[in-house]
Parts: sequence; structure tokens; C-alpha cells
Amino acid sequence: MKDSLQKVIQSIAPLNQELAKKARHRLDYLAKPRGSLGRFEDIATQIFCIQEGQKPCVDPTRIYTVAADHGVIESGVSVSPQVITRQMVGAFLQNGGGINALTNSYNIDLKVVDAGCVGGPFEDCPFMLQRKLAQGTANLAKGPAMSEELCLKALLLGFSLAEEAHADGIKTLGTGEMGVGNTTPSTALFSAFFQLDPAYLAGPGGGLDSEGIQHKVSVIREALRVNASAIESGDPLRILAALGGIELATLTGLILRAASLRMLVVVDGYISSAAYAAAWKLQPLVHDYCVLSHVSAEPGHARVVDAMDAAPLLNLGFRLGEGTGAAVAIPLLRGAVDAFNNMLSFENAGVIVAEDL
Repeated sequence: MKDSLQKVIQSIAPLNQELAKKARHRLDYLAKPRGSLGRFEDIATQIFCIQEGQKPCVDPTRIYTVAADHGVIESGVSVSPQVITRQMVGAFLQNGGGINALTNSYNIDLKVVDAGCVGGPFEDCPFMLQRKLAQGTANLAKGPAMSEELCLKALLLGFSLAEEAHADGIKTLGTGEMGVGNTTPSTALFSAFFQLDPAYLAGPGGGLDSEGIQHKVSVIREALRVNASAIESGDPLRILAALGGIELATLTGLILRAASLRMLVVVDGYISSAAYAAAWKLQPLVHDYCVLSHVSAEPGHARVVDAMDAAPLLNLGFRLGEGTGAAVAIPLLRGAVDAFNNMLSFENAGVIVAEDL
């Protein structure tokens, strides 16, 4: 399994800067002041390069909402009981979740994945993927959340999800998740990857009060202590296994494999950003293939985004997860490529520019 991971990591190539120059040249001669579409021009250039100079295209799009449970819930880090994970997945399967509303609104394909929820199989549903690897994780405050073997299996599950999307002709993937308590492993990963105090990052998650946040910080500090050997190794795989979750590792694999297949990935908020951070630590070139959709209302997210030198597109006060931020960002990507593809140049529009006078 490690060989498969290394093969994917090594297959991710940097974007062709000659293609970037070509894209910028086109953008500079469209009927507008140079650079006047701001981030849209950056996005169009990025997609043009990812798709190797073809006419850039965002659609078809798909969001994978990957669900799993966390053993750390037993340490009292959430106001919600673990069963809520399963109940929320049930709501998705009834087309009643926030992610359903937004993917339906924006015509985005949705797949819900059971990667590690406690309990048996879910009811059959056309967009449900039954891929359970384990009955959740162990309590990361008492030792590693996952064995390295389980973590690798989750990474390979992410590979397979990206491969299935690619085979279906999907151009753009969005990341989403569901798992009660998963802001705790996410914060632990951020703390380990960026040497940040969890008190600087931890937030309310699903609704903790100030006292609950302080308890959550203490649990994360204990997790960092008991998993110190993994953290001190500097090995992103060991850190992900020790402090992560099954859905986080799955999304890490999804991001890596999508990049190797030259697909654009739209990263959701706080929790998906932890998966992005793990992928980025494993292979920094994933940066070229990803767009961070929004800054989460979780207070630590903006701080982590700064640590990764990233620039999310939106700031809407979202903290729902599920892939909702990715869903809202995808129409912006469509607009960016439509401007690139469909605007006339000054010459074709018959516009006289100052340098021609």
C-alpha cells in the first residue's frame, strides 16, 4: 500500500508555466482593463494549466461527502452524541441535508460515502457508496487514532473515489465530510503540522461553549503528548494515522489522486482543510490543483490558511462542513472559465485601446 501512495505522490507534476503565460496573454487582450477580473483570472489560468492548454472547463462536477466516526468523542469534545453522524447521513440519503440543497441548486453531482461510520450498512440509495473500512477510529487522546495500515487503506479509498470520478468524466471534485467530533482531530493535525498551540486554533465545532472549548483544548494537548513520537518523526503519514480520522485520510487520498489525474479540487472548510494540509505535507504540488473554497467561521481556520499561504475564495461565515462551501464556490469557477472562453478580445470587439491611438 505504501508503494501505491508513493507512486501517486511521485506522479503529481507541477503546472506548465509556459501554458500559464499563454493563458495570461489571452486574458490581457480580452475587452477589459488588464487584471480587472482579479481572482477570476488566476482561477482561469490555473484550470487552463491543469487541463494542459485545452479550452478550460469546470463541469461535470462532483462532491464526495465522506462520513466516519471518531473514538475521541468519548472524551467529551462534542455537544452531540456519536449517533448524530449516522442520523445526518440518513438525512443526506433522504435528500434533506444542507449539502443536498446546495448541490441540487448548483447542479453538482453528490456522492455520500460511508468510510467508517459506527453501525451496519446504510439503506440503499443511488448516490450512497458503502465503503466502510472500520467502526470509526480509536481515541486519539489515548494513542494513535488509526494504525498505519488503516490509514493507508483510507488513502487508497480516496484514490479509488478520484479514479471513479475521472472514469465518469468528472472535471472538478469537491471535498465534504460528516463525523461528530471531527474538528478535534482536524485541530490536532493542524497543531502537529504547523507547530501551533491548539488554544490558538480550537473553536466551538458543533456548538461548544467557552468551557467546552477549553476542555477540547486539553484533550488535544493530551493527544499531542501521547502521540509525540509520531509528531516528532515529521512523517505526514504517521501524523495522519496518529491524529486523523478515516474520512480525513480518505479525503487526503482523494486530493492526491485527483491531482495526479489532473483534476481540479475544491476544498471545503476547516475539516477538509486538514485533509488538504495532510496532502500538501505529503506532496506540496497539490497546491497547484486545489482551490480553497472559503474561510470557515471556526476561529482557527484563518490562522491555518495563513500557515499554508493559501487564499480562500469566500468568507460567508459557514461552519457546516458537508462540502457546502465547495458547492457555493463551484459557480464562481464556472464564471471564471466562461469569462476566459467567451469574452471577445479588444480587436474582435472593435474596441480601440489607448496604445492604438
